[in-house]
Parts: sequence; C-alpha cells; structure tokens
Amino acid sequence: MRIRIDPIAAWRLRREAAGYVRSLWNEPNAADVEWITSLEPSGDADHARWELRYLQRAAVLLAAERDALDDRTPAAVARAISRAFDSDSAVAHDRAGVARRQFNERLAAYRGVLTTRETTPLIPRLGLVLLTFLGRPTAATDPIATRAGTIAQDALAAANAALRERFGSATLPENIAPSALSR
Repeated sequence: MRIRIDPIAAWRLRREAAGYVRSLWNEPNAADVEWITSLEPSGDADHARWELRYLQRAAVLLAAERDALDDRTPAAVARAISRAFDSDSAVAHDRAGVARRQFNERLAAYRGVLTTRETTPLIPRLGLVLLTFLGRPTAATDPIATRAGTIAQDALAAANAALRERFGSATLPENIAPSALSR
C-alpha cells in the first residue's frame, strides 16, 4: 500500500521549517560570546562564537525532535538546517562540510545529555558539553558549568518557544491527562 503525500502540505511543512530555522539563525549574544571567549584556552573569540552558533542550531533541531506535534517536522527542520549551512555567510563555501560535521558532533553530545537520566542536574551537564567543545572541560560542580548550562538552557527555551509559535502547541481538554491519550 502506498501512502499518498499531499504536495501542498509537504510544501507548507518545508516552508514553515525553513522559516523556523531562519528565525533562530542569529549571531550569538555578544555578552555570551565575551564570557565564553574569556574561558576559551587561547582567548579565541571566533571559536567561542562558533561554539555558541552550534549550540543555538542544535537547540533548533532538538526542540523539533522533542516537542513537534507532527512526526515529519524534525526531518523538515533537519533539511532546513542543512540548507542554511550551505548558504551561511559565516561559513566559507569550501568549509560547509566541516561545519556540518562539527555541528553533528555537538548535536549528538547535546542530544545525549537530554536523553540520559543522571543524578547530576541537567543544566550543568549541558554546560559541560559547551565547555568541553570549547576546550575547557571542568566538573559539573564548577559554577561555570552552571552558567554555561544556563546559556544552553536559554537556547533550548528560545527554540521551543519559536517552535510553538511557528507550528502550534498541543492543547488538551482540562479533564484529560496527557497520559490518558496513550491508552
């Protein structure tokens, strides 16, 4: 049996995904770049800026994977991110493949933190990912891990808010618990 895909619905999904990605494809906050640069072992502002860009872009896809209402949305967002890398003026044309590989490494690390249950709180664990790729590994108990994790958590919250704005939110009648829907 073949499933017929409505081409207009598919086009709308691609358009919305591209708009969602564009809405969050911004330069990192200058204060965050400055703080991250102060932690970067060689004080490299470009490296700090790229780690924050990768974080923001990973947050875009992770929000879609975790909270999209339609199962097709994460794939459409992933395609839109790939296209955005191809046209990103911050990436040299011959370095787009390298940027995608580096992004995928960071995406996998952030996804691993979000899907692994541990006794260590989530925010410092997110911060550890950012700091490790920055070349400044530390312990989850270090206050800089919490501050870096807050930057990561803010990126995820912004991506989630933009996702809801672009694609909608799930709403249930007050008398139905979300767990009742799976039965």
